[in-house]
Amino acid sequence: MKKYITKILGIALTATLLTGCSNVYTSGGTTLTSEQANKELESLITKVNVTQNDNPILDIYSEDTSEVDALADISTFPITVQGRGSINIEIAAPSELSGNAPDNWLNEVAEKFNASGATANGKSASVTIRKISSGEVVTYMAAGVYQPDVYIPSSEILGEMLKASGFNVSTLSHRIAGNTAGILMKKDVYDTYAEKYGDVTVKGVLDAANTGDLVFAYTNPYTSATGLNILSSMLYAFDSQNPLSDTATNALLEYQKTAPPVAYTTGVLRTSAAKGIINAMVMEKQAYINTSELKNYIYTPVGVRHDHPVYTFDYVSAEKQEVARQFVEFCLSSEMQKLATQKGFNQDEDYQSQDTNMNGNDYLAAQKVWKQNKNGGKPIVAVFITDVSGSMEGEALNSLKSSLINASSYISSDHYIGLVSYSEDVTINLPIAQFDATQRAYFSGEVKNLTANGATATYDAVLVGAKMLEEYAENLPEAKLMLFVLTDGAQNRGYSLDRITNVIGGLQIPVYTIAYNYDSVSDLEKLSNINEAAQIKANSDDVVNQLRNLFNVNL
Repeated sequence: MKKYITKILGIALTATLLTGCSNVYTSGGTTLTSEQANKELESLITKVNVTQNDNPILDIYSEDTSEVDALADISTFPITVQGRGSINIEIAAPSELSGNAPDNWLNEVAEKFNASGATANGKSASVTIRKISSGEVVTYMAAGVYQPDVYIPSSEILGEMLKASGFNVSTLSHRIAGNTAGILMKKDVYDTYAEKYGDVTVKGVLDAANTGDLVFAYTNPYTSATGLNILSSMLYAFDSQNPLSDTATNALLEYQKTAPPVAYTTGVLRTSAAKGIINAMVMEKQAYINTSELKNYIYTPVGVRHDHPVYTFDYVSAEKQEVARQFVEFCLSSEMQKLATQKGFNQDEDYQSQDTNMNGNDYLAAQKVWKQNKNGGKPIVAVFITDVSGSMEGEALNSLKSSLINASSYISSDHYIGLVSYSEDVTINLPIAQFDATQRAYFSGEVKNLTANGATATYDAVLVGAKMLEEYAENLPEAKLMLFVLTDGAQNRGYSLDRITNVIGGLQIPVYTIAYNYDSVSDLEKLSNINEAAQIKANSDDVVNQLRNLFNVNL
């Protein structure tokens, strides 16, 4: 181990910072350009106790992880209604149906059904509801680790994907709660758009975004049905004859070069909109109706309708299928449909789905096309910063190790990855290098070798990671730089968040934070919000899913 020597150790930052340069970050009255932020970084890091590992451990026993390894147990997706009948069916349903009010229509219907005295073959019948995103159901079923009795995705796209994955799917209803996906556009932007482009269409929005007339963002098409819907509509807009052609793929690549990063969640979109970073985004109509802070936005439905079709499968028993049919009839009753309307569903009844001529295999291929092109052809350089303070000892660290290794299978070999760990001091476990088979093996070996002890110097480690990125980017000036911080507690050593905020802001490096078994996340939210990155809460049970989805979006 040796002390980490910065390139310009002797540079001192003057007390007064110059202004008037480009790439300016402003917060609390202090303005830093990227050049000034780099000088400040040089100064601050001289006081950080950093060691570099000269002999990283090569995990010669590492094997390619399967998709199953990167999936948390299905129990991490909560049961929102528990049925207790002699014949009980489990229904997988998305959050707009199975969440908290007003997104709880299916929960309320299920409770009423379970209390109705329903029977099948002389036995009591009931339903259980599991809240899980439409895309995650496809992932889990395709991996062979989950078999719901009934699946209610947001749209028929997901049902087609299951058919393409080899499942024998039976449709019980094409709709139980009418909804649409659409584009939200800020009112003043909408007025300007309408004058220049006319009606709101996906093609028009893409043209407006490419010419700088608006800033449009959408959600992860692997987990979000709305994100996948919009992605498919984008590809169709690029080439209506063949949405998966080279023409469409290249157009997506060009669009992503200047587009905002795909949002991890709809909540991230709302935050970005509130800050004025974006002025057009995707959302479902029911969510829009129930989000008061978006009333100054205009909604236009696009793509395929989100009418929540109902599917069952050939592995489900005849008795359970009978209960499923009864439940669908109950959902479609006038009383339950009236309740759905009160919750914001059954709007835009005159809107008809766009026909993109895509089938289930095409949708699966579209996800892969997006994965390959989402970064606009620019390389990613990322440093993972892992908390190994004393509170991480035991099960917490062991779970984090396995989850990080398994989820790293979702990182492209075209990207460049480094690893830093910290307690009261900071260690560069693995310098940045292309994430080929050798670097993966080193990454796995160093993660497995992490041990916990000491205090928590989170922001010292952030500075070290930022310094690594800045130095590596000198040879990759077009690269996108990212930090990922995984921690289970508040900083109690070294620099404070306030001390480094303007530096990170001036460097314009997004810092994605994962709060691990840790609820007091205000400082982590502030750190991520500096450059509009996501802040995620995770626990020992679901951290692998959180990392997998985060890496899918960003890496």
